[in-house]
Amino acid sequence: MRVLIRTTLAMPGLKYNSVKVRSLAFRVAVFALLASAILSWIAIRRHAESFSNKEQFSLSNYAGSASCRDCHQEEYGEWAKSHHGLAETLVDSNDIAQPFGLKTVTRNGKHFANVSGTNWEVDRIIGVEPLLQLLISTTNGRWQAFDTAWDTRQHEWFNVFGTEERRPGEWGHWTGRGMNWNSMCAFCHNTALRKNYDALTDSYQTTMAERSVGCEACHGPAKAHAAWQHRYAKSGRKDPTLQLLSRRQNLDTCGACHARRSELTDDFRPGDDFLAHFDLAMADATELYYPDGQVHDEDYEYASFLGSRMGAAGVVCLDCHQAHSAKTRLPGNFLCLRCHNGSYTNAPVINPVTHSHHRVHGYDDSGKVADTDLAHFRPEEIKETGGECVSCHMPQKIYMQRQSRHDHGMTIPDPLLTKECGIPNACNRCHQDKDADWAAARVDQWYGKSMERPSRQRARELAAARSGNPAAVEPLLKTFAVETNSYWKAAIINYLQPWAAEPRVAAVMRQGLANVSALVRGKSAHALDMALENQNDPETAAALRSCLEDPVCSVRIAAAWALRATLDPKSRAGRDLAVFLQLNADQPGGQVQLGQLALAKGDPPKALEHYRTAVAWDPASAAMRRDLAVLYSQLNQSREALAQLREAVRLEPREAEYRFSLALALSDAGELAQTVVELREAVRLNPRYTDAWRNLGLALAAQNDLNAASDALAHAETVDPADPRIPYARATVLARLGRLAEARSAAERALVHRPDYPEAQELLRRLNVP
Repeated sequence: MRVLIRTTLAMPGLKYNSVKVRSLAFRVAVFALLASAILSWIAIRRHAESFSNKEQFSLSNYAGSASCRDCHQEEYGEWAKSHHGLAETLVDSNDIAQPFGLKTVTRNGKHFANVSGTNWEVDRIIGVEPLLQLLISTTNGRWQAFDTAWDTRQHEWFNVFGTEERRPGEWGHWTGRGMNWNSMCAFCHNTALRKNYDALTDSYQTTMAERSVGCEACHGPAKAHAAWQHRYAKSGRKDPTLQLLSRRQNLDTCGACHARRSELTDDFRPGDDFLAHFDLAMADATELYYPDGQVHDEDYEYASFLGSRMGAAGVVCLDCHQAHSAKTRLPGNFLCLRCHNGSYTNAPVINPVTHSHHRVHGYDDSGKVADTDLAHFRPEEIKETGGECVSCHMPQKIYMQRQSRHDHGMTIPDPLLTKECGIPNACNRCHQDKDADWAAARVDQWYGKSMERPSRQRARELAAARSGNPAAVEPLLKTFAVETNSYWKAAIINYLQPWAAEPRVAAVMRQGLANVSALVRGKSAHALDMALENQNDPETAAALRSCLEDPVCSVRIAAAWALRATLDPKSRAGRDLAVFLQLNADQPGGQVQLGQLALAKGDPPKALEHYRTAVAWDPASAAMRRDLAVLYSQLNQSREALAQLREAVRLEPREAEYRFSLALALSDAGELAQTVVELREAVRLNPRYTDAWRNLGLALAAQNDLNAASDALAHAETVDPADPRIPYARATVLARLGRLAEARSAAERALVHRPDYPEAQELLRRLNVP
């Protein structure tokens, strides 16, 4: 408190200890400053104490994994040496530090590692195999994941980002928020974790029930169970404390960590609905996933599995993985053929040899089992062949330079999609000396017309939508109507977001708000946010308001966000949204959302504060600089807006959208020649960028380069023939060129798409006047 008071009072020209205070007003002012400082200190202390009280209540029902050992010795033994049991360990808790090659200095019982000339406190390690990462303590309760890791197989240090250069001050540097353990790692490496971020002090008071992924991370709090068993185990009575999870609850419990997602709450417990606590990152128009469902970025397993035929058929993680060791139940194809051998009605019978056209471990050339001794099969040997189901349908991708993970989308290798859409296929992942034409020929020879399946066409449509092609809209609307997998219905909604303001698209999304699947409802609400931004749509607003009382939290928050400008903060959905925003306020993206909320509530200065914080926390983000520039423009600070956009273009020179935004800002600043330069670059980078083509035509017309303007607008119309603004703009240019018949035709085309277009009506009237 003394520091806070001294800071408040130590203003230039004020010598509090030596100047005699004569003015009553001055004494009142000093008292007010002092009272304000004390109240601020009390508020901070109460904020911290509220965390402590919440944790004491929250964690009081946990007993720890050690309480399970005596009664469940076999299960405990499997868990203790599993990746879950060793997800996060103390440096001196076992022998893990020795193979790690960790050289530390110990002072007062603490370990310190020298990194870049500075001794940092180290007491924890994340992971067990194939790599280990140090956790380094910095300031304000922060722990950071060091970017240099130890390879447990090659016994060497390596950088988890490879040759990618991450500089101090950047979000992704090991000292930045992108590598912050409290926010990015801790939840999935520990049991019942609470991040406890304090926005007032930008600090953490992170707590947990148990280090590593303990028994209660999957089974739920067990203190009552342990106590009941200790007292009544021999009574023969049924234990009332046991919570038996359904198959779906088990899947969602695994998904809580094995998914790329945003946290909506901080109180997920085993048995809860995934979407009651998380917003799932899934296939959309970004590069998170490929249009056929294959993982592209670091997406983990849950979402892609939901999109698979296995997930749709009701298969769950524990059908293939042992519950306590997490290892697969059988090696190689023996695992898949537990079901694909005729035992299950809905699982087609697969002969692994004739189906794969490759040599298969344990089977003869006819597909019969030749060796049933599973001890002969080592996973590293099985993965070497192309005859294993997982080699084709669950191809591996390497993350963090050394860790390979199977894609759980169960997709079908399709070299034709590689040729048409750039989607990778498992054939060429192995046969890297061959091209897609070679692989496509083999696939056609082996499988013929069976490859022309609905999922192939869906991938084509999604790829077209990702490229911005409006011709994909109508086919996707039809596919949405017949799609039976809720994951893919939600994915189609995601891909249709750029056209959410179109009546036919908005109508389908409003239907999605009433879908039986919460995933579809939530993604529909997210997408309709764009429709409300672009136009006042009472029908959409009313449909979204009906979702504010949805039984699933993720749907309520999505609807609340779309209606944020008018949302009652005291409503159930308003409180849900506030919790979500507070929970994520420690990351740049969370600050951007707080800025967007402030803008919607009519508080641009507050929004500017949040946007500036976001850029300060992630200075290498071109997207955030663009958003900040838009706000500067709204505040008539054009110089600051231009500076941010120029930096965005410098950071991502090949991103057409930033070139386009810079061009608009240059146009506002009256720099027409440079505007044309940036617009030409935007359409070069993205030839299907309709708005860039249209604005290029307008800018060229403003330069009186009318022929070039007509050509640019003609190209824009070929890209998006349904936008009435384009033929209208071209009609004005053609009229100036004296090409009146063409001008009339263009104006008529505009009116076909928008009959009530007053400017086009007036232009056509003038053109028809003799």
